[in-house]
Amino acid sequence: MQIRIRESSAIMYIDEFRRLNAGTSFPQVISEETLNDFGADVVFEGPQASGGTVYQYSQFAGVEQIDGKWYTKYILGPLFTDTPAVGDIPAKTAAENEAAYKATKDAEQATSMRQTRNNMLKESDWTHTTDSTVANKQAWATYRQALRDVTSQVGFPWTITWPDAPQ
Repeated sequence: MQIRIRESSAIMYIDEFRRLNAGTSFPQVISEETLNDFGADVVFEGPQASGGTVYQYSQFAGVEQIDGKWYTKYILGPLFTDTPAVGDIPAKTAAENEAAYKATKDAEQATSMRQTRNNMLKESDWTHTTDSTVANKQAWATYRQALRDVTSQVGFPWTITWPDAPQ
């Protein structure tokens, strides 16, 4: 549970609130009434931000008051800003920082999808051993080739149509 201190607008978790009031014996569960007596409010969990792109996620962006109660606020992020030059590292614009972030996320996703593909290939290796008695060897060969071709699909690594294994 998060707490908002009215006087300072500070947001903290309940454990920090207890430490700030170390001389006070609080019950295991602190009620809204008790918090009110200490000039604090409960911060209820607000809805996560949704929508956006594969590069975005819901991130905490403070608290907001709605109908007299406080709620966590979330936005889609990350947000990018210009960064100044530091030593030998040149300055970058927000657009350059965003492009670098997206390239990193694309590479991570591609690695993950290749690992998934490789695991699917490994799970079907048995179909092409010399002593395999699988009846539809050509269907398995076609399936395995489709797995190898996943990386050339339009939309890879974010949008993939996985082939179905033969029965």
